Amino acid sequence: MGHYTGPKGRINRRLGAQVFEDTGALRALEKREYPPGMSQRRRKVSTYGLALQEKQKIKYYYGIREKQLRRYFNKARKLKGNTGEQLLIMCERRLDNVVRRAGFVVTRPQARQGVVHQHFQINGRTVRTPSIQVRQGDVITLRNRPNLRAVYTSIVQSTPLPECDWINFDADTLTATVTSLPTIEDVSLPVDVGQVVAFMSR
Repeated sequence: MGHYTGPKGRINRRLGAQVFEDTGALRALEKREYPPGMSQRRRKVSTYGLALQEKQKIKYYYGIREKQLRRYFNKARKLKGNTGEQLLIMCERRLDNVVRRAGFVVTRPQARQGVVHQHFQINGRTVRTPSIQVRQGDVITLRNRPNLRAVYTSIVQSTPLPECDWINFDADTLTATVTSLPTIEDVSLPVDVGQVVAFMSR
């Protein structure tokens, strides 16, 4: 799966979760909680289908491809602790997710676009790779350009800052500091990662 650019409301409805955070996508799930094309009829989903849905939640939520998810999974299996938890923590540490969780933008696709267009710096170095794994102590700032500061200041001032215990965000200077690494409790995606691990271990 490439980076999804289709109707986001359909994905939220199909997976039954707030995977995409756009206002329209959230409204679509609130108005119709059943999957698209099914009206009020419910089909019984197989165990395989349920596991596949859980995996799709992770891919759409973090905006990653199958190959990237498989790479994270293989790394997670080599780490100490629960494989599923390690998988989600690696996804949380992605730069585009940190930009979103800090409050620079409203959605993860916006964060990804900003990173790819080189709007951000880590510890003073301009970056353009959304999948960079942040470390404790990393400082994320905007490039020193008035037009970028005006755009992101407008976003920050117009939306409530998200609560994130492991990132310290200064709205005045538009600076985010990773104060600690995330834990499984910091993952906001409602997903049964155990099913994903079992699915990908086949």
